[in-house]
Amino acid sequence: MAQEILRKEETLAMRKKLIGQSCRLFYSEDPVKIIRARGQYLFDENGKQYLDCISNVQHVGHCHPTITKAAAAQMDLLNTNSRFLHDNIVLYADRLAATLPKKLCVFYFVNSGSEANDLALRLARQYTRHEDVIVLDHAYHGHLMSLIDISPYKFRKLAGQKEWVHVAPLPDTYRGIYREDHPNPVQAYADTVKDVIEDVHKKGRKISAFFAESLPSVGGQIILPQGYFSKVAEYVRSAGGVFVADEVQTGFGRVGHHFWAFQLQGDDFCPDIVTMGKPMGNGHPLACVATTAEIAGAFTANKVEYFNTFGGNPVSCAIGLAVLDVIEEEDLRGNAVRVGAHLKDLLIKLKTRHELIGDVRGVGLFVGLELVTDREKTPATEAAAHIVKRLKEEDRIVVSTDGPWENVLKFKPPMCFSMENAELVVECIDRILSDMKASDLRLEKEDI
Repeated sequence: MAQEILRKEETLAMRKKLIGQSCRLFYSEDPVKIIRARGQYLFDENGKQYLDCISNVQHVGHCHPTITKAAAAQMDLLNTNSRFLHDNIVLYADRLAATLPKKLCVFYFVNSGSEANDLALRLARQYTRHEDVIVLDHAYHGHLMSLIDISPYKFRKLAGQKEWVHVAPLPDTYRGIYREDHPNPVQAYADTVKDVIEDVHKKGRKISAFFAESLPSVGGQIILPQGYFSKVAEYVRSAGGVFVADEVQTGFGRVGHHFWAFQLQGDDFCPDIVTMGKPMGNGHPLACVATTAEIAGAFTANKVEYFNTFGGNPVSCAIGLAVLDVIEEEDLRGNAVRVGAHLKDLLIKLKTRHELIGDVRGVGLFVGLELVTDREKTPATEAAAHIVKRLKEEDRIVVSTDGPWENVLKFKPPMCFSMENAELVVECIDRILSDMKASDLRLEKEDI
């Protein structure tokens, strides 16, 4: 029996009545009601097509037939508690292991990036027997209480910083404390972590882990300077802690040349724990923690069984395997390299014509466009919101903002995003920026 499709106004009224109001919609003043999707395109209740630059969760494209076919076939055969012996979980773990450094060889499957980061915190504490955690400023690691506590992006708006949490500066070479003109920003930023560790020790406390997104997203699509992780890991491990790389946003080939974003830091760098989530299941809830045999052994030694009812179930792992197949068969990493570079080049050219663009940064299909009102880098928050609104209303392109001041347009589209898509987006941003510039000139003349 076909489900009735409600009128948009009815859906919105029911949502306001039934769903917690802290669960915000995109374009909350005038939401888009999406009823179907395919590839990098979304379709509303009237059949209008929108280009999706937001959905990094639908990693290989919305409703990819290979994924839906694998899910349906396994669902028709078996889906059960992951404590029953089954092939899919081990076959999937083996495929994941082939993408990672050899020492990351033990896997725990969960349902979300938040669950993965919470488990990583437990693993780190069990292994090190220490409590304290160092995080980067503006970081976001998930919505569980344990992760709100280590996410400055959230805890600064809530109860504040716990005594066991320590915040190091975000290595942002555009607007951070050490910028492009610094002789050695890598060492300078790594030394800030060293200073934090020394302060922690002075308080009689000890570090269990350094948590970092391999490419900070909420912080503003930041590309960390190469070599930073290696130096930080050296300091953290010397203090008895472990290095946790949060790949929930950026794993599975989004950066193109590498399967994992932490690999951008150099061949000699390997985290002690890697967390992954969003893109794994192409929209299906699937996440994972990968770690070393030594850390996993310490977790087992506490004699407390760990199980996750749904994590790693046969359907989830069938979907995960299908996602890996599509990434390989459709050369989506190669596509990320080619299309991402084209998008970035076009945006850099746009920067030469529009003073509002302060910085263009990114790698693969992880790109940020930072807007500023002046050469002092004052965030152009209102301008960013204006561009996002007009892209949706005039061009049916969905883009969102991020960064501490919400002045960074972020691009994390499905990996099937095309050259033509990139050109269309930049062409539309160019038109809107030109219109804004013309409007400002008109206002100046009227003032005169």
